Amino acid sequence: MANRTQKRRWKLKPGCLLLAIIIVAGGLVASKLVGVWPENYFTAEDFGIEVIRSQSDRDGDGIDDYTDIMLGARREVQTLPVYKSAYYEGGYPPDNEGVCSDVIWRAFADAGYNLKDMVDADIAANVDAYPRTEGRPDPNIDFRRVANLRPFFERNCTSLTLDPADIAEWQPGDIVTFGDDHIGIISDKRTASGRAFLIHHSGVDHPSREEDALLNDEISGHFRFDIDMSRFPQSTPPKWG
Repeated sequence: MANRTQKRRWKLKPGCLLLAIIIVAGGLVASKLVGVWPENYFTAEDFGIEVIRSQSDRDGDGIDDYTDIMLGARREVQTLPVYKSAYYEGGYPPDNEGVCSDVIWRAFADAGYNLKDMVDADIAANVDAYPRTEGRPDPNIDFRRVANLRPFFERNCTSLTLDPADIAEWQPGDIVTFGDDHIGIISDKRTASGRAFLIHHSGVDHPSREEDALLNDEISGHFRFDIDMSRFPQSTPPKWG
């Protein structure tokens, strides 16, 4: 009589094998996306904070500039560009590459602004205000250096509090610099304590792109984009994505 306790051999059918591969691959993709945008968050409304809207709608899409800049930053980080710092002839990196400063010009492009041309024009007219150029402007890279973006925003925008605990003063679309090495855009999402989230791209080893990050490093600048555009070239923003 056959031994009824003998173990049965299992064979994985081709269909089941395909399903297993899909599940595993999906898990890997999901793990890569974890932290790209927050799952649990609060909004200004939860804290009785009035959201400040720009009086300008540069690209005429019915969305004010501050909101447009914030949404553009979010769109950029959700494309998951590879973190790569390099010098590009013409200035712009490929769409699938970028560093923290590329979040900024792409966000501004979505709102209808050519940030590169604005920065280049201000540097050309005021080179001494930009120590990082060492007196030799380079349009191929200047607008992608935080050390140049910070003085540009300091010179041309409203400077605001550097205290993340002053929660009402941190508004969607605000620009934040950390030293001369990092930069990001304020989100419309907040922590349970009301601290604003940051939309940024901080490197290959850091998957989070929209997160509670204002306490990660010393803040060197907090700006709101209210530039008098009559002082700058009215050029078409670059297309990306």
